[in-house]
Amino acid sequence: MTLTERLQDLRTGFASTFWVANILELFERLAFYGSKAVLAVYLVDKLGLGRRGSELVGWYGFAVFFLPTLAGPLVDRYGFRRSLVACFSIFSLGYFATGLAAFPLGRSLVATVGLTPYVIGALLLTAIGGSLIKPCVVGTVARTTTPDTKSLGFSIYYTLVNLGGATGPLLGLQVREGLGIEYVLMMSAATSVLNLLGTLVFFREPERPDTGEAPRSLGRVLADMAKVFTDLRFMSFLVIFSGFWIMFWQIFYGLPFYLRDALHYQRFELIETVDSWAIILLTVPVTALMRKVRPILAMSGGFALASLGWVIIGAVPTLTATVAGILVFAVGEAMQAPRFYEYVADLAPRDQVATYMGFAFLPVAIGALVAGYLSGFLVETFLRQSYRPGMMWFSLAGVGAVSTVLMLLYDRFVAPREAGA
Repeated sequence: MTLTERLQDLRTGFASTFWVANILELFERLAFYGSKAVLAVYLVDKLGLGRRGSELVGWYGFAVFFLPTLAGPLVDRYGFRRSLVACFSIFSLGYFATGLAAFPLGRSLVATVGLTPYVIGALLLTAIGGSLIKPCVVGTVARTTTPDTKSLGFSIYYTLVNLGGATGPLLGLQVREGLGIEYVLMMSAATSVLNLLGTLVFFREPERPDTGEAPRSLGRVLADMAKVFTDLRFMSFLVIFSGFWIMFWQIFYGLPFYLRDALHYQRFELIETVDSWAIILLTVPVTALMRKVRPILAMSGGFALASLGWVIIGAVPTLTATVAGILVFAVGEAMQAPRFYEYVADLAPRDQVATYMGFAFLPVAIGALVAGYLSGFLVETFLRQSYRPGMMWFSLAGVGAVSTVLMLLYDRFVAPREAGA
């Protein structure tokens, strides 16, 4: 397709609801990553939860990326518009409740409930809101594009997701420096309120395709999930792949403490955005370069290169080396990310592709959970108890090296030949 044809598609190939949904997603990601950029520091230091705060961030990440698997049937049943209204309403309350814990107004409530139970409840509420957004926006993109524009439509969606992830921390930095870290959560709450108003005013329910099939019930979803969990070959692949996400989430969990306490660089949000900006620029050209490489080898190579990024950060304790290490990590991410979904689709039985693709976020969830516990251990051990900051990143590179080896062993002894081809 020529550039002129693509520009024509942008003007005429998408319904207005397509653009509304994508703009809502852009601002939702801005709110999510704006709060995510400071959440670990907020819980650990501002609320005084210490290592327990890092663990709660991990559980929050797990819930955000696991619950969409269960939310799909609810979205199908109640429609995208109603689900988006519920999503942004819950998001607003969740972000507000999380930030309220640091304000005098919320201290009596926190004291009544207890700090840890209160934070768990606020984060779980936020995660429930987050579980609804993905099925709604992805489903809207699918329904409001044609076969000719679908690929471009999802490219626009993916670009705006990364753009929101890159700009959210930058806005959060301005709010944190100007008002205080707790106000970043209030910024995310206010953005969610604006998204709620935008949904009520501008979003129109896209026409549901007539497939002749009734929407899946929650019971059917759970039964299908149980079948997938018995596919040990597939589940072992997902568990191995979660090693990448254990590394990735340290950008938000461990890196802020390293930048602040070891490199004495207070504006850690700026460095957290390096990966997102790099992915925006690198995904298309790197994917083109890797198109002839088998998916399993592209993923293994991406793992190895991402691991090298952490070695660079650990070996050279400077801000420049940290940025360079994250850029190397981003190249590794760009090598493997598109091939992951291709490989999952190949592993799935032909009549269960949708169910298997629903598990694509499971490694993200597992990685977030493990990364929370790991970051708490690494920060406490190598920044607080014994000052050996480089060991944080050498340990993380070890996770990547083990994952790389396991991926190659999986390819050699476990993977089906047709999926590995």
